[in-house]
Amino acid sequence: MNVELAKEKKLSNSLKMIFTLPIISWALYDFANTIFSSNIITIFFPFYLQEVVGSNEVLNQIASTFISYANAIASFLLVVFTPLYGVLIDRKAQKKKYIVTFTLITVIATVLMGIIARFPTENTFLQVPLHLLFVVLLFIIAKFFYHSSLVFYDSMISNVGQGKNISLVSGFGVAVGYVGTLVGLTVYLYVGNEDYHRAFIPSALLFFLFALPLFFFVKEQNASIKPKPFSFFAGYKEIIVTFKEMKQYRSIFTFMVAYFFLNDAIATTIAMMAIYAKTIVGFSSGQFILLYLFSTVSSIIGSFLFGIISSKKGPYRSVHYVGLLLVIALIMGTISTAEWQFWVAGSLFGVALGAMWVTSRALIVELTPEEKRGQFFGLFAFSGKISAIIGPLIYGSITLVFASYGNIASRLALSSLLIMALIGLWVHRFVKREATE
Repeated sequence: MNVELAKEKKLSNSLKMIFTLPIISWALYDFANTIFSSNIITIFFPFYLQEVVGSNEVLNQIASTFISYANAIASFLLVVFTPLYGVLIDRKAQKKKYIVTFTLITVIATVLMGIIARFPTENTFLQVPLHLLFVVLLFIIAKFFYHSSLVFYDSMISNVGQGKNISLVSGFGVAVGYVGTLVGLTVYLYVGNEDYHRAFIPSALLFFLFALPLFFFVKEQNASIKPKPFSFFAGYKEIIVTFKEMKQYRSIFTFMVAYFFLNDAIATTIAMMAIYAKTIVGFSSGQFILLYLFSTVSSIIGSFLFGIISSKKGPYRSVHYVGLLLVIALIMGTISTAEWQFWVAGSLFGVALGAMWVTSRALIVELTPEEKRGQFFGLFAFSGKISAIIGPLIYGSITLVFASYGNIASRLALSSLLIMALIGLWVHRFVKREATE
């Protein structure tokens, strides 16, 4: 009986700890950046490109290629810079400074997307409208700095949470983030079923508004520590040394390989699901928004549920469960011919999406030594961003090569993501259990 009371008291203390101003402010940044991710990356930028480029089955595949390659270019830039961010975290102890800077650049680039798209010109470059090229370029910039900010944001979890509470804090942050998705989707009420570029500016302003609490109420843990010397190339040298020490950190590197394949499937699905649902399953814009709302609710449930599962069963097993859900969702998405099948697939994917961020962040914290945690978060993001190049490139190349076959091209492209998820699950089996349990 005393044991049960002790457990209840511990849970009560954990919940009280979560609902503090620093943690709520930290979580609200998840709320803010998820608005950008859902509105710009997943929904309205793909809708905008399809509106401008696609007018039949073949051109819809070309629009899919356009979206895939834009995402791949942004991810390539992240591959170049992300490892350095981890070293900056360890040496500079100035996470918030970079979060603020990168957030502001993202907001400005997104606002400019809205302005340029609103005033199209007849000028072309290589037979492509010049204003469209500028919008795509600004999207690449916005996405690059958005994801750059997340490297610093994710590592800041150790500033606001400790020990096993990190899983609860991570779950809380992800859940609050997906509530942000629900708020962000209210922009659709203003945009409607055409002129999707009108969503860009409101989405940017919402991102900025809900990022402000982190700017003001989350303190740097080591703000008083004098920053260590840092140079651009020294950062890469330190990362090379870490790779040479791979035998000492075998579990974390094995997990990064697994995450590479799992994230390949997740990141590419996020980027392509809107245009896939419209062109393959026949969803209208409004129907997809409803599906996205439903999958977002699933993500909220999944993040809370797997925050609890991760704290009880451990992050290792939890990642495995999430991978299985992802595989099932991709199978259903690939073979779906009826709307209800895609509804089920979208819901399962939503649970897997919310849960993956919770479990993977907790597993990284559990596997890494504290003195190298920032660097490993950088490498963790590095693994994810490489996969975010490969996935869209493969997807976009398949839709380009098989464009003349119409919608079959997109089904083939989605099936390639299923293969990636299965490989990720297989590799994850080799993460040493004794290191995670």
